[in-house]
Amino acid sequence: MRTGTIGRGLGLATALAALLTGFSVAPASAGRAAPDPAPAAVAAPAAFTHPGVLVSRPQLDFVREKVRAGAQPWKGAYDQMMASKYASLTRTAKPRAVVECGSYSNPNYGCTDEREDAIAAYTLSLAWYITQDSRYATKAVELMDAWSAVIKDHTNSNAPLQTGWAGSSWPRAAEIIKYTYSSWPNAGRFATMLRDVYLPKVINGSNSNGNWELSMTEAAIGISVFLEDRTSYDKAVAKFRGRVPAYIYLTSDGALPKTAPGSGLDTRDKIVNYWQGQSAFMDGLSQETCRDLTHTGYGLSAISHIAETSRIQGQDLYPEIADRLRHALGLHAKYQLGAAVPPSLCGGSLKDNLGPVTEVGFNALHNRMGIAMTNTQTLTEQRRPAGTDNLFVAWETLTHANNPG
Repeated sequence: MRTGTIGRGLGLATALAALLTGFSVAPASAGRAAPDPAPAAVAAPAAFTHPGVLVSRPQLDFVREKVRAGAQPWKGAYDQMMASKYASLTRTAKPRAVVECGSYSNPNYGCTDEREDAIAAYTLSLAWYITQDSRYATKAVELMDAWSAVIKDHTNSNAPLQTGWAGSSWPRAAEIIKYTYSSWPNAGRFATMLRDVYLPKVINGSNSNGNWELSMTEAAIGISVFLEDRTSYDKAVAKFRGRVPAYIYLTSDGALPKTAPGSGLDTRDKIVNYWQGQSAFMDGLSQETCRDLTHTGYGLSAISHIAETSRIQGQDLYPEIADRLRHALGLHAKYQLGAAVPPSLCGGSLKDNLGPVTEVGFNALHNRMGIAMTNTQTLTEQRRPAGTDNLFVAWETLTHANNPG
């Protein structure tokens, strides 16, 4: 497809969270936005937390307890995952030395295979942790070993995005297996693959549509955690802090949306064109809303994933982006639920579907921070269990529904 620390003290994070919670009296689709809190200095954790990419050990323990108790929605989400092709113990990896992905995955030489093997490795790692059946861990290791033995590069126009998608799923799986399973002799080789093949493609970001850079940044954050690479982690967080305000508009931004550093968007016409021709801006509007909801969902999902990983690592980025994310989720959920689209928004018509992307952000903002999100809550609960987009989002009702970890 084409689109494109412990550094703060707990007191500051708590204060910021409390400030944002003060805006929680209105649904996510209502109210005037507050300015972004001033970002703290970038500082990777002195010691990384493992497993710590998207899901932590306390979160995994919570899920295992709920599934074993037969509690909903987790048991239904688990059953959905285990019935999928990604949990198969007979899966055969399909690695390639060079994965070539053009625009809209045309050509598609290994693109689908790589993304799906990465999702399968993550699925199997979750299955291992929940069941403690070593067959699932062994199969996850087999898939990761197959790719780390072969892949050398990603090429063609969609190479950065493809690397971002697959590179978001691989570290989730690797973190769970390395830190909760007893045997992975080739873990070092897998780390070398992430360092040499994936990280260089994603760490410098992209000036394409915002979901590109956000997905690439998600991969860079996850890889940095697995590699315990503090320099790359800091660089990726800096990219994130520049991109999120340029992806989600708040009225406090002024007459025009903010622009990402280095974007070259220095005139109104350029900015409006980059925002898919939309010239009327409202709280929660995404740079890709008027393109379609699917690509918007990719961006919002990556934002949630990055913030979730940062929280696990002790540098909670949610307070910095909470107002933007809650408005964006609420605005898009409102129309996904069937509200009439006004003529001032994308000419009165929105395309496609957000996908299974609301659980992580909703759990963080509503359940942990106490922000009311009426539209997002309705959409999230209606669509449970959230499955997979077959790209980089998978099983988030299972991992994040009402999860306090």
